[in-house]
Amino acid sequence: MERIWGGRKLAEFFGKNLPANKRIGESWEIVDRPEAQSFVGRGPLKGKSLHELWIEDRSSIFGDVPDAPRFPLLIKLLDAHEKLSLQVHPPKQFAGKLGGEPKTEFWYVAAADPGAELLLGLREPIKRDQFEKALREGTAADHVHKISVKPGDAAFIPAGRLHAVNAGNLLIEIQENSDTTYRVFDWNRVDDKGKPRQLHIEEALQCIDFNDVAPRLVEPQGELLVRHELFEIQKWNLGSPRESAPLGQFAVVCCLTGQLTCANVDLAPGEFFLIPAYLRNRQMKSLVAKTSLLRMTIPGRRD
Repeated sequence: MERIWGGRKLAEFFGKNLPANKRIGESWEIVDRPEAQSFVGRGPLKGKSLHELWIEDRSSIFGDVPDAPRFPLLIKLLDAHEKLSLQVHPPKQFAGKLGGEPKTEFWYVAAADPGAELLLGLREPIKRDQFEKALREGTAADHVHKISVKPGDAAFIPAGRLHAVNAGNLLIEIQENSDTTYRVFDWNRVDDKGKPRQLHIEEALQCIDFNDVAPRLVEPQGELLVRHELFEIQKWNLGSPRESAPLGQFAVVCCLTGQLTCANVDLAPGEFFLIPAYLRNRQMKSLVAKTSLLRMTIPGRRD
């Protein structure tokens, strides 16, 4: 996906084949959207879309997961060569009336330049009318909480949290299946035609949680990074062979470092593999030293 803030790190770090002379900001890796689809790359289901699997073979592929019209997650790689807009995603209670989709997300910092930062929540308590005044005056960024990050850090961004990604971050993003973003400030940028990008100030002001002050990065609990009703994410250092998930439960695996193999499929950094619930050959093995991965699942209906 070409983005005004994108760069070329998806090729440099993850070997993606990028179109020449384009600013590529996102690679949608696991996606079931009307405008974009993942397809099975090999095996007996080769060529089937993720949406077809979700509709036609849900129990055998995904196990006991909550009902939804589409696969509930959207998983991306994100290259912030320049900073992203200051933005918010709508909570469920506001999304419908604003004509959008709710969106909660998680970021894992795969690589970061020295001095890289994430902007999360508010720096200090501020009332809505005060923040709106700061927006009109172009000083809203002064009220946002900035956190320095390094590779291996992670952040949870519930819907309603004001946020932005500063330049120099390469992220893995696991999010609710939504593409609704309300921009409140875009650093006075203009596109190649000299036009500023659209802002959504009125919608954003309805969605921002003004009590969300100075949130922290994720504090891992052993291998667990986050457990939420939408997703559970763990980071594994794969020293010895290991089952990706119990039989009957699906998982999505992303190789972070090194190289791993599962079910005769080898994964390099930045590559993803959806392990079906029915698959018996689900043991993952490292092929080189210092192999690490993210393991993503959706909590079942009876979890």
